[in-house]
Amino acid sequence: MRVIDAHVHLYPPEAGREPTAWAAARGEPHWAELCTRRRRDGRPVQTFPTVDELLRAMDADGVDRAVLLGWYWEQPATCVLQNTFYAECVRAHPDRLAAFATVQPAAGPAALAEVRRAVGEGLVGLGELSPHSQHVAVDDPVWGELLTLAGELNLPVNLHVTDPASRKFPGRVDTPLEDFVQLARAFPGTKFILAHWGGGPVYAEALKIFPNVHFDTAASPLMYEPGAAGQMLAALPAGRVLYGSDYPLVLYPKNEALPGFAGFLDELKAAGASAATLGGNAEREFAW
Repeated sequence: MRVIDAHVHLYPPEAGREPTAWAAARGEPHWAELCTRRRRDGRPVQTFPTVDELLRAMDADGVDRAVLLGWYWEQPATCVLQNTFYAECVRAHPDRLAAFATVQPAAGPAALAEVRRAVGEGLVGLGELSPHSQHVAVDDPVWGELLTLAGELNLPVNLHVTDPASRKFPGRVDTPLEDFVQLARAFPGTKFILAHWGGGPVYAEALKIFPNVHFDTAASPLMYEPGAAGQMLAALPAGRVLYGSDYPLVLYPKNEALPGFAGFLDELKAAGASAATLGGNAEREFAW
């Protein structure tokens, strides 16, 4: 069984060295609010590993391949920076890494050009995107052109989804269910991957009727009790669920100081996750 983590984040080395200053210089306050948070005891919610540290963690925990997801950046220049960084990572480790491109629809026609450039550099999807965090309406014309292009190029699109019942935290952005229903209907030729179980039980139940909608499991241990994974796996179509960790989030802060994969993989296996969920669906659907 090959294990493919379909939801991993990395950032350019300069971002990890001084994340708050880096974000301020680049005009990315929302990223800083989310990614530099600390817990009440002062420990970081996430770390900023290098690509070599990611690969070592994958080796240690039995992850064969990781899909690097971008971020819902506010500035187009930051999208270009991360896409370029990811292209370098994939060229250096083509057998272990794949990557999605990030884009800011507010860039207009330049956003479409950036998608084509990133695909030419070897990137294989779009995301993690969030029109709600990027201040773009779901019926924005450029956003629609991007999703149409993704369908034409067979690029899966990963979208951030917030469970409306989840706890409040700094930087949390609401993502209305009706927006994802609208997107799934309007772009039937585009494959969507809705992050974080598609926004939880209520959202997932409404969205699983659309054959172009897939779901990933990212950050589940931070949002739900362990039994939730089994309930979600039982409720969703088995061929449309993809294992994703949301690395480098520390998923078990009571037990872990550093991010890893083993704990959540064990939780999913105990909940009945199949080989398809843990890697086969990704290989079959998206040729990663």
